[in-house]
Amino acid sequence: MSKTEVKRLLNSMSKDEVVGMVMEMYCARREAKEYLDYFASPDEAGMLQKCKKIIDKEFGDDERSKCRFSVCRKAIADFKKLHPDEEVLADLLVYYMERVNQFSFENGDLWEQFYDSAVSNFNTMMRYLVKNGLLDKYLPRVKQIIAWTTPCGYGYHGEVVDIFLEYAPHLHGIIEDAKVLGNAQYMVLHPYLQRE
Repeated sequence: MSKTEVKRLLNSMSKDEVVGMVMEMYCARREAKEYLDYFASPDEAGMLQKCKKIIDKEFGDDERSKCRFSVCRKAIADFKKLHPDEEVLADLLVYYMERVNQFSFENGDLWEQFYDSAVSNFNTMMRYLVKNGLLDKYLPRVKQIIAWTTPCGYGYHGEVVDIFLEYAPHLHGIIEDAKVLGNAQYMVLHPYLQRE
């Protein structure tokens, strides 16, 4: 059914019929309930925290983490449908990449598909930040994300650097700073790797 057909149907219904149908949707579908709750009383902070908890569950600090990018992407897509403030969505996208890359940094090299998904999501984050003029605000956090990619395998660090420089070629110095930071943090995490 097209939007035009839906609009025509709604216009042909009485107010009581529309209210009844909306109440049925509210009770029957979790997504409809969340949307209508948010529409009636927007709580961006609450929804942001809910999404962050989903991300934390997938890329957390314990062995129960499942690393499912699809679960996180769905949570973010559902949040986008609520039309949150640009900075709130930017915060969520940056947080997602922070958790993914910190997880990889702390747990050693992971599998190739993990890094393929991470590259795609890093690109999405960078595109959003640049498009909305928010890169400068989030630059310290992005630099830390890049730092966490330093020891990663499968060419991941190089791909992240290439994406960053594609969107911000004027910030080339951030890459060297991030590399120094990442190497220093890695030595703290793995002190036995330091030479005598």
